Amino acid sequence: MQLRIPFTKDKYLGKNFFLILGSIGLSGCFFVLGVVFSLYRFNLINSILPDQNISDVLIRGVFNFEQPESTRGADFSLFWDSWAAVQEHYLDRSNLDHQKMVYGAIKGMLESLEDPYTSFFEPQARQEFEEEVSGRFEGIGIEIGMRDEALTVIAPLDGSPAQKSGLRSGDKILEVDGLVTAGMSLEEAVKKIRGAKDTKVVLTVSRNGIKESQKIEITRGVISVPSVTFNKIGDDIAHIKVHNFYAPVSFEFKKAILEMSLSGRKNIILDLRNNPGGYFDMAVELASWFLEPGSVVVKQDNGNGAFVCDTCKSTGLGLLKNYKLVILVNEGSASASEILAGALRDNKGTKLIGIQTFGKGVVQEVFPMQKDSSIKITVSKWLTPNDHDIGSVGLKPDIEVKDSEELDKDPQLDKAIEIIKSL
Repeated sequence: MQLRIPFTKDKYLGKNFFLILGSIGLSGCFFVLGVVFSLYRFNLINSILPDQNISDVLIRGVFNFEQPESTRGADFSLFWDSWAAVQEHYLDRSNLDHQKMVYGAIKGMLESLEDPYTSFFEPQARQEFEEEVSGRFEGIGIEIGMRDEALTVIAPLDGSPAQKSGLRSGDKILEVDGLVTAGMSLEEAVKKIRGAKDTKVVLTVSRNGIKESQKIEITRGVISVPSVTFNKIGDDIAHIKVHNFYAPVSFEFKKAILEMSLSGRKNIILDLRNNPGGYFDMAVELASWFLEPGSVVVKQDNGNGAFVCDTCKSTGLGLLKNYKLVILVNEGSASASEILAGALRDNKGTKLIGIQTFGKGVVQEVFPMQKDSSIKITVSKWLTPNDHDIGSVGLKPDIEVKDSEELDKDPQLDKAIEIIKSL
């Protein structure tokens, strides 16, 4: 870059001449200092982003000379000074993994929010997350969350190694292969629990009502979970179990409704037990089958008070709105399951049968980032149409029925059959 300075002739320079020379001298000093500072920053940036063109970096504002309004008050020079100190003084500095250090800095920033559901996915973790939401992955098949600062099983997926091993919703995971989970983030726990098929993991869990913890050894497998299953009960009841709210649920639910219609059934038991949730819009779509068009399915609060968002209302024709309906829930029903159950109870008085739901009343959104990474951020909390804040409380059933320890018995389903026959 060239620095162009225009000169004009002057008959008598005198003191002005020395003032100009002084100004040029000072400017030169500042220019040299600026170059030194820029080279210092260049080396730091180049060590972080070695494959980036420095002009591109400057254009995109990585140096952050113009600090965004939302970050004013944060001293970013502390970060750069710390980075430089590590570069210069760390014992094994020649083997530093700069990209890994950047990932670590991002994770540390998110951990400071103290929100277990906000997390950063490195490329490998992003791929595993996308596999999981597609409904096919390797692991033991559980959804986990944080409850009372403890790693907690939200739900073992139906038919998964976790369910077959006896793991239950509400179990607290104390250790993973002997490593204590206290202070462990959700992301760390998922990494340690997941793994290739045919490998083993040992979980130490505590369970309500049992004093001593127990160790459960689980062999990992390929998890392929259907979103919806349909069963006929008697001559007039359709038992529709929704296992999750990932993308395939839309097609699979329509398929179940078609089967139900062909069989002539108009009594529905909607089973949301051990459904840990999924996509928000899938919950709204399923609710729309049972509600009048334009009905409020859920309210959102983005930090400025509850409101009805553009995508929070039912769409479609409400083709099942006149069908008899009851809903099964348990402590493994969370997130999108609670949205659907709350919407149908508030709008049309649908009875919930079972036990209190998990209580995950927040919504996350995934944002793609550079280098095939992504970031999952809690963007809002949600309330039922009647302003019930699920929070960590969950939904209390209208008819409480505890589950049975015996695998061949299902008192909750039996009660649902009894209630729907009486409607």
